[in-house]
Amino acid sequence: MDLDVKIYPCPKKGPRYRETVKQRGGKYQFPYFFDPNTGAEMYESDTINDYLFEHYGSGTVPFMLSSSLLTTLTVSLASLTRPGRGSFYHRSTPPQEPLELYSYEGSPFCRLVRETLSELEIPYLLHNVAQGSPRRAAFIARSGKMTVPYLIDPNTHTAMFESADIVAYLKRTYALG
Repeated sequence: MDLDVKIYPCPKKGPRYRETVKQRGGKYQFPYFFDPNTGAEMYESDTINDYLFEHYGSGTVPFMLSSSLLTTLTVSLASLTRPGRGSFYHRSTPPQEPLELYSYEGSPFCRLVRETLSELEIPYLLHNVAQGSPRRAAFIARSGKMTVPYLIDPNTHTAMFESADIVAYLKRTYALG
């Protein structure tokens, strides 16, 4: 759907955003979705997908996202080689401003960066630039090439490609201990 999304990671034992979810929605359950355009707030991936496609898409959820059993299976398969990654908090210093990540869901290299951002509980603005996205031309004009992940850290005036370099940068810049 080519939506930009503000992500506030909530890894287990993360001290920054989990309480906000509990206060807003009444429980610790994830994902938790808030749409600032309509004020809608909700839990449950299927409910969120239905809402997104109704308000920002074609109105019909694609088959691969239409069944919680199917999505759970495909997500579980993708996580088999990296169990638990992105789920547990590692002490970190929060940035003053959210970072920006240009990415697309199917990229395993982008996943490595998203896992690290989650573990460090670093908020970021996710820009989706999947194949066929009309946003790709603007991204290429900005970055100089069509390669993701691409991270921009406005706090240190850093912009970079390559998942391994980005992960090392995030840990060096924000991780504690």
